[in-house]
Amino acid sequence: MEYGSKQEYEINSQTMALIAKHREDGSIITIVLESKGTYTVEKCPSQIVDESCRYFASSLEGRMSGTKQITNYTHKPPIVISEAMQIYFFPIISPKRKDCTWVAHKFIRSYNGETDQTTTIQFTNGSSVNIPVSIGMFANQVQRTAHFRVILEDRLRKTLLPSEESPSHERVAEIFS
Repeated sequence: MEYGSKQEYEINSQTMALIAKHREDGSIITIVLESKGTYTVEKCPSQIVDESCRYFASSLEGRMSGTKQITNYTHKPPIVISEAMQIYFFPIISPKRKDCTWVAHKFIRSYNGETDQTTTIQFTNGSSVNIPVSIGMFANQVQRTAHFRVILEDRLRKTLLPSEESPSHERVAEIFS
């Protein structure tokens, strides 16, 4: 796997997780796990999430508000970063905390509790990481993200599929010609 350092980073279709790491000086940096590489970024994970949401014309606050409206999840809500790319992430603690780790839903192969307060995630590329959250809390976040995904993707599918009441493409062209 490639390992490097980046000043800027945008979440993409290969991003598996953004792991918060404490430095000796007390600051928080991010270890970015991608399916083909690992990077260190000199920002906290939630800042990277917010900047990535803004790249796709929203913000972390906006995405969390949208999730709340759709699901009523108010604490640690999963978010969609890009609907078109089907990029869904969830936080393991409050996203307002600088040391909040974020995990991409689609890359989780399995997970198991190592202790009462840690969970090991196995990703689809064969790599794994241990994070400081109980298996119960992690399983709940996985389930909530799946629920949110189903609702949002169903809404998008219904919006994109032509209904019987919608005019055909030919009819729309006729109306505007």
